[in-house]
Amino acid sequence: MKLRDRLQNASYDEGTKLFDKYTRRLINWILIAYWACFGVFFSFIAIAAISKAGEVWEIISKNLFLILILAFFIVKNALSIKWLTAGGTYEKKALFNKELKVVLIASTIYLIVGGVFYYLFEKIFVLNIAPFIIGVFAFLIVIYNFTRINLFTYEKKRHNRVVIAVILVIAILVGGYTFLSRDIWLTQPYINATPYIYESNCKIEYDDDTGIYTITKEDGDFKLLQLTDIHLGGGVLSYDKDMKALEAVYSLLVETKPDFVIVTGDMVFPVGISSFSFNNTAPVQQFAAFMRNTGIPWAFTYGNHDTESYAATSSSDLNSLYMSLSYKTSRTLLYPYVQPDITGRNNQLIELRNSDGSLNQGLFLIDSNAYTGEGLNKYDYIHDDQVEWYKEQVLRMNAEAGRTVPSMIFFHIPLQQYRTAYELYEQGSSEVKWYFGSNDEAMIDKVCCSEFPSKIFDVAKELGSTTGFFCGHDHYNNMSLEYQGIRLTYGMSIDYLAMPGIARDTKQRGATLITIHDDGTTDIKQVPLKEHKEEN
Repeated sequence: MKLRDRLQNASYDEGTKLFDKYTRRLINWILIAYWACFGVFFSFIAIAAISKAGEVWEIISKNLFLILILAFFIVKNALSIKWLTAGGTYEKKALFNKELKVVLIASTIYLIVGGVFYYLFEKIFVLNIAPFIIGVFAFLIVIYNFTRINLFTYEKKRHNRVVIAVILVIAILVGGYTFLSRDIWLTQPYINATPYIYESNCKIEYDDDTGIYTITKEDGDFKLLQLTDIHLGGGVLSYDKDMKALEAVYSLLVETKPDFVIVTGDMVFPVGISSFSFNNTAPVQQFAAFMRNTGIPWAFTYGNHDTESYAATSSSDLNSLYMSLSYKTSRTLLYPYVQPDITGRNNQLIELRNSDGSLNQGLFLIDSNAYTGEGLNKYDYIHDDQVEWYKEQVLRMNAEAGRTVPSMIFFHIPLQQYRTAYELYEQGSSEVKWYFGSNDEAMIDKVCCSEFPSKIFDVAKELGSTTGFFCGHDHYNNMSLEYQGIRLTYGMSIDYLAMPGIARDTKQRGATLITIHDDGTTDIKQVPLKEHKEEN
């Protein structure tokens, strides 16, 4: 028997039960539809605010499947009620129609008022309160089902404790993730007050075809500051540590007055348990704004924490964000708009030239990638196609200059040669030359490198161009050793957040200053943060 016939021929007792079922379902599907469409509605408001009408269809198409599903269940239950009540007299129908009007009017008013508040907060305070508005409405749906759902039904619904518990758990999980994924700008007042401190007059140019930035320095030394593992959380719980990290960076910048800064990975830390945030865009934007205010040009390599799989923003979206913050916009961040078609992201070469235009140094920023996906925290490595790209660029520079051009490579996860060199150093081997620092990581082998070997070291040794490798990743390691003619250096870390108890430790915190002379030779020294130096 078709549903329509069954409903029209239902007995009174059966009909009252079906009436209760379909009216409850219709009311709740309508409420769910309002709840689900809040995000679409707010997106339309945002489009109206920034005048991007072309994005309207994109939003509709992304949500079309959801809209169709909601429409199907609303229509199905509305028709079921119509067919059921057409075949008999149901005195509760008038109460239901009255309640339906109340729900529609109240939900529409909430939608409009919420939209007004969303627009005002977005326009005036640059604050997205959509998660709060949507979360409150979800809470009101639950309250409604406890207080008013029995007003128009024949049988009073008994609330199942298990169902209630499941709803609450889902609400907490969804609401919690939504909150942890939102932008939180607690450090913004400090960033806004950060003064301009850049003192250099270096000329920076970008080649749209090759994606290569060129820095032409003034006569004399060029100071390059390596920062690593800053670990900005961008959340409520990380506010105090984020402030300390930014203040530490600023102190190091003031002390060293660099011409250029390279951050070797893990600039952010979107790990909810530590920072109370999964958002990896807010801290990126904060650090970019901070560096823009200082006026100091900078670049970076990705670390394993910059785009964790559970972070709010994907690797491709983060790449787009960095492009929007890059040099043509900020005049400080040297992020390439064109990148080589190889493994990883932000593999780039920055050419440092002397005032006469001659090549002084090639600065390679290479993605050591994050995880292999073959197990928990199985660290990745610099792949063969990345090594081949590096080789091609070295040979190209050498051909242009008619000589071997010195170069340095910056990345995040240390190579296996770091471990080999350190083990030889501990054995007292003459194969390594110690310069400074120590390895104090609390692990057996002291060096947390990938299990997979990379060819980058052997190729660099063969080419004879690269004089130094610089990495981060191991927060308590800051050694600098020479092994087989190449200097292997850990940058001093900034981290106050990621590793338990590290905020109280000071010996490892600081930066690495690389001074490049006119002839391409370099001096490397540690710059411990003053908070540590003053204690000694």
